[in-house]
Amino acid sequence: MSDRSREPSYRSLPPGELAERARELAARLEDCDLCPRLCRVDRTADELGTCGIGRQAVVASLGPHFGEERPLVGSRGSGTVFFSGCNLGCVFCQNDDISHRVRGRRVGPETLAAVFLEVQEMGCHNLNLVTPTHVAPPIVEALAVAARLGLRLPIVWNCGGYESLEVLEVLDGVVDVYMPDFKVWDPEVATRLFDAADYPETAREAIAEMHRQVGDLEIDASGVARRGVLLRHLALPNGLAGTPEVARFMASLSRQTYFNLMDQYRPCHDAFMTPGLERPLSFDEWREALAQTRAAGLERLD
Repeated sequence: MSDRSREPSYRSLPPGELAERARELAARLEDCDLCPRLCRVDRTADELGTCGIGRQAVVASLGPHFGEERPLVGSRGSGTVFFSGCNLGCVFCQNDDISHRVRGRRVGPETLAAVFLEVQEMGCHNLNLVTPTHVAPPIVEALAVAARLGLRLPIVWNCGGYESLEVLEVLDGVVDVYMPDFKVWDPEVATRLFDAADYPETAREAIAEMHRQVGDLEIDASGVARRGVLLRHLALPNGLAGTPEVARFMASLSRQTYFNLMDQYRPCHDAFMTPGLERPLSFDEWREALAQTRAAGLERLD
């Protein structure tokens, strides 16, 4: 199956629909409620909320990435566009240089569209939007421009799982692959690690909506993902992530969920000062997390 054997979802939308979706999202910026933080700042005037980003997106880096999951990387790499800022602010963030600080180039819709087309020209299999939640309006504005100019890459929404259902509904038919994190299960842990007690419930609702939209991960004959949900879960020391509960929840959506249980936790950012996170994950903890994930009945583990 070739890369063009199945068109990305947004290519099937009626003419003008992407631009209308962009306007709908942009209207939320004036009293920003793009994510569950509900900062209510006027980002059209460059007022800043939790994410630290005003009206325009800030691109920190772009290019082929060969360290992502196998169905995204394929033979030519996943076309990542890393956005600066974040709506979560995890104490253990491994990208804190761009997520907790604003670094990069402020871009308008035409320039961001050119970035997307540049990624396509690099030969990447997909357009992997990293930390996109807080910049959904400029992303969809840029997609409307880029699609007119020939963009055909599937869209990967590479997010932290802290999403607004209303925004996800606007993205229905735009995003091909949702790749959320499910970070922690316990509200008290979520409060300690990123000051969001509602994170577990919000992530459950958001991931269920993602699955409703795109279903289980579909991989073509060349081994490249075309559509569906790819779930990431980082095992944390001292069982803080709630791995067995997360795995059972994902199995309740579908035992065919593509579940990447990640073992690379190491203390970063403020984790050294956070009780329970000041050391790397041990081998025994990793082995236990893997056993717990398998026990949940998930059949597609990475």
